Amino acid sequence: MIDINNESGVEVDEVRLVRLAAFALHELRIHPQADLSILLVDETTMADYHVRFMDLPGPTDVLSFPMDELRAPRDDEDPPLGLLGDIVLCPTVTAAQAADNGRSPEGEADYLLIHGLLHLLGHDHAEPEEKRVMFGLNDRIIAAWDASRAA
Repeated sequence: MIDINNESGVEVDEVRLVRLAAFALHELRIHPQADLSILLVDETTMADYHVRFMDLPGPTDVLSFPMDELRAPRDDEDPPLGLLGDIVLCPTVTAAQAADNGRSPEGEADYLLIHGLLHLLGHDHAEPEEKRVMFGLNDRIIAAWDASRAA
């Protein structure tokens, strides 16, 4: 189950974000009934979360708060069911940085939603190899999403 709550004060295509999350969960072979929460917040709230949970100043684009530490299954395993956790996005920050990343504001939000989801599934990018794997997977999911919408 995917819940979305827009507290950002900005109009966002919430249906698209939920569809993207469902698409990504399917691509990653996560059980379709695994619980995921997406929260859209304003910059003040995101800055508060960023300081409180990461000890870093100012608003950021995305934060992830894993719950059951679910992982994508291997080929011989069943999809995991449980609580994935929460992804917090700040639409004004994602829109402001979109052009720097060569994406539209919508594309940046999509990319960061998947980035947050991958963090919930235990991916990280602190080390070069981890970064290569995580960003490669992020790019693959976004490319598949874009292709599915163009069809």
